[in-house]
Amino acid sequence: MAAHATQRDAALADTLSRLIADAYDFSRPGVVDRLLGLYAPRDPVVSAAAGRVTTSRALLAQAIAGFWTRVGHNMQDPRFVIRERYATALGPDAAVLTLTYAIPHQTPEGRPHTLAGAWTAVFQRRAGRWVIVQEHLSDLPPREVAPASGPLAAP
Repeated sequence: MAAHATQRDAALADTLSRLIADAYDFSRPGVVDRLLGLYAPRDPVVSAAAGRVTTSRALLAQAIAGFWTRVGHNMQDPRFVIRERYATALGPDAAVLTLTYAIPHQTPEGRPHTLAGAWTAVFQRRAGRWVIVQEHLSDLPPREVAPASGPLAAP
């Protein structure tokens, strides 16, 4: 049973990581819509980030759009890199994924910069589609950010 669970969790990690990497493909238009598409379409959607908690999809949509307006659209040649990932099936239609990530890019002035952190997301399969119903993001302080590398970089 343990070997089956390990294989199942590895496959789940692949599936959920791919969903996230596809949403964070900065080379295609529609980033904000793809990011919001990761989440459940109805409340509650619980998100803890930057010392705040929201339970509203509408507030989450505002936060995502605000991030893109303030930070995202200023990043030059950004890549989303998944460094570590750990998935556990909680049931046939529920899972948790914890990963560390980095977003290396250039500032508008041409300086190298990287955003990084850890992200834990609880997914539920609804209508055959995995969506995030609860999450917690923890930013890595800038002085601790190492250069991004890893095999799971988004295209």
